[in-house]
Amino acid sequence: MKGAVLYGPRDVRFEEREAPKIEKATDVIIRISSTCVCGSDLWPYRGIQPAAQPTPMGHQYCGVVEDVGSAVKSVKPGQFVIGSFFASDNTCPNCTFGYPLSCEHREFVGTAQALVLRVPLADGTLVATPAVPTPELIPSLLTLSDVMGTGWFAADAANVKPGSTVVVVGDGAVGLLGVLSAKQMGAKRIIAMSRHGSRQKLAREFCATDIATERGNEGVARIRELTSGIGADSVLECVGTQESMMQAISSVRKGGSVSYVGVPHGVELDGETLFFAHVHLHGGPAPVRRYLPRLIDLVWNKAIDPGKVFDLTLPLDQVAEGYRAMDERRAVKTLLRP
Repeated sequence: MKGAVLYGPRDVRFEEREAPKIEKATDVIIRISSTCVCGSDLWPYRGIQPAAQPTPMGHQYCGVVEDVGSAVKSVKPGQFVIGSFFASDNTCPNCTFGYPLSCEHREFVGTAQALVLRVPLADGTLVATPAVPTPELIPSLLTLSDVMGTGWFAADAANVKPGSTVVVVGDGAVGLLGVLSAKQMGAKRIIAMSRHGSRQKLAREFCATDIATERGNEGVARIRELTSGIGADSVLECVGTQESMMQAISSVRKGGSVSYVGVPHGVELDGETLFFAHVHLHGGPAPVRRYLPRLIDLVWNKAIDPGKVFDLTLPLDQVAEGYRAMDERRAVKTLLRP
């Protein structure tokens, strides 16, 4: 079969790869219905995060089950399923405490920009939808495998409560879906930090009440101005840079909460600054599997439409253009259809 392979900085090719097959009794093979390019894919694409070469790409997926291992009990051929970017058994202590991304037996699912995908630990990783969805619903269901689940975790980890004031740092797909998640959790005021008109518009569609265009110290000053000098109850850090992290920590009120879900690059925190900040910090890679049943229900019943973050749709064989468009900020997020 063919799939995306990263050879080096800004060198993605769609080429022949070995077709996956059942390797363990707990595996499932799915036919990909749609996949996409993730913002975190841009780190190795730009050469900032070194990667072994050549490297198959893609960790967001949904599709129809084609084959199951002999030990699989939760899904069967013909079902439409969604899974996390890390496979988990959903039974180990870390999974039981709600952190399947830290499963003691976890395996990265990183070859999804292809026609067919092997998912290990299927019983603990995949969740089936009530039926095979209509094509119109698939983009929103696809977001649940990562970006919507990550946006939801960002809001959850930042302790967003009904009536609260929330700041979202970052206007990529995760940040935008963090806005949507905060609204679902009852936030009264949501301040989206963005300098891009199209992303500001989508943030408004997801119920952002305010837009702040400033960054760094100016961004902090703007948040203080908007919150009468107090700061926000919750801040969602959805970028992963030193500037964005410090902006988030400096924008929250005393005793408030900051979540960090952007993959960190060069982030260093000063102990004394944290000591006097009186801030709750919680984050990391999102425990997507924990949220899948709830999020599938919200999408299935059309309570949310996170698929709006896809503003570019391409055939899978044009995956290289999908990366270029996101790298050049011509697209928020690229949807790929086989």
